[in-house]
Amino acid sequence: MRFVLACVFLANLATAVLAYRKEDHEIFDLVSDLEASEGKGTTFYSWLEVPPTAPLAQINKAYRKKSMEIHPDKNPGVRGIHERFARLGVIVNILRSPEGRERYDFFYKNGVPKWRGTGYYYTRFRPGLGTVLVFLMLLTTVLQYLVQMVNYSRDLNRIRQTIHDAKLAAWGPKMVQSGGRRKVKVNLGGGPRIDEDGSMVPGKVIDMIVDGDTVYIVSSTGELHELSEKTATPPAFARTWFPTFVRGIIHSTTKGKNEPTRIEREEDEGEGSDHRSNPAADKIATPNGTSEGRTPKQAMRAAAVKAGGRRKAVKR
Repeated sequence: MRFVLACVFLANLATAVLAYRKEDHEIFDLVSDLEASEGKGTTFYSWLEVPPTAPLAQINKAYRKKSMEIHPDKNPGVRGIHERFARLGVIVNILRSPEGRERYDFFYKNGVPKWRGTGYYYTRFRPGLGTVLVFLMLLTTVLQYLVQMVNYSRDLNRIRQTIHDAKLAAWGPKMVQSGGRRKVKVNLGGGPRIDEDGSMVPGKVIDMIVDGDTVYIVSSTGELHELSEKTATPPAFARTWFPTFVRGIIHSTTKGKNEPTRIEREEDEGEGSDHRSNPAADKIATPNGTSEGRTPKQAMRAAAVKAGGRRKAVKR
């Protein structure tokens, strides 16, 4: 856990130190657009056909030449010519400014960073509410899984140490098996303390039984519980909060849908039992005065159909 917190702290510190300004973001965009338009590896200087050490006069001269070359009026119908011409003006304005040229030269020599800061990506790929919620869900799920991994590793080490201490108490320092089942006391940790009677006790001690390579914990009722590495709960994404939340919703929905069916089935079974207890009710009089072998349940359903509806179960 300390390692994760240290990584988060260093990441925040690096973000604060390497924070880029709005002008830097503009240079990043221009570099990406220029390479996409003129070819990978194209720089401000190579596009103007001047060396990186060119003075301002040489840059202005190269700009006039390039602007006449890619002017939209001289290239009618050429796809993307307006964007290229506008990009040329922005690039030259940066090179004309001492501060802007200094910032570009820095990235020209050191390379444009792959990670350009959260502000850069947020302003260009502004996420919606759904995207933010999905990101937070994934982030918290992964973090919870990492916590499970840390806890699992800690539990494994504790179980292994407890098994080793039990065998050490049963077999001695040489760890040679002798005899059959042996009952030992193992200290689970903690410093000495004074109990209610004022006696000194060496921390938390439990009773254990060593039977060959198998180690058991003796409960207060005398029951034996095997202690092994399988006792530790391994990490699983299915036990993180989001899958658990989804399963809870599905279970609640399924339970709610099955409840009316269960009630109706119980009522039908109750009606059937009433019918069986009263055989005289088997025959129902028909409109013409005759009787036919209908059960009360069948007669009630027939009446409901004639009335234009079905009998609904009522939750009592």
